[in-house]
Amino acid sequence: MAIATRTMTDEQRKSVALEYLKAFDNAGTTSTGGSILDLFADDAQVMFPKWGLATGKDEIGQLFTDIGGTLSSIQHHYAEFSWIFSGSDVVVVEGTSHGEHEDGPWRAGVPEWGAGRWCDVFEIRDFLIQRCFIYLDPDYAGKDTARYPWLSQG
Repeated sequence: MAIATRTMTDEQRKSVALEYLKAFDNAGTTSTGGSILDLFADDAQVMFPKWGLATGKDEIGQLFTDIGGTLSSIQHHYAEFSWIFSGSDVVVVEGTSHGEHEDGPWRAGVPEWGAGRWCDVFEIRDFLIQRCFIYLDPDYAGKDTARYPWLSQG
């Protein structure tokens, strides 16, 4: 983990997190035409449910390739984000999304129990993402219903 050398405001951390989310919506390309990986520190970590923990840009790139390869589109709903600032390098954002997965489409709230609601915990320092832990239901198309009997009730 690198030692912090540049002070950042909460709004600057928020702008880095937004750039990441918008790049994910844009097939991994940032607003300046760079790679989403440019937003990460060399020793950053990303955690995604059912994939695990990726450490370093090579593993993070593999995680994004694996996950992104199952999606034909994704759109985060920026206007609905809730931001939590910790007074440190940690920023939490909760939001919704919709898109198209290889197993089918999803939209937050349709159905209410389905995919599309998520929460990301970022650690952003020196204008780079040091850590991003992603919390969501990776069953985008809502096909994993047999294991949850309450989903067939209604």
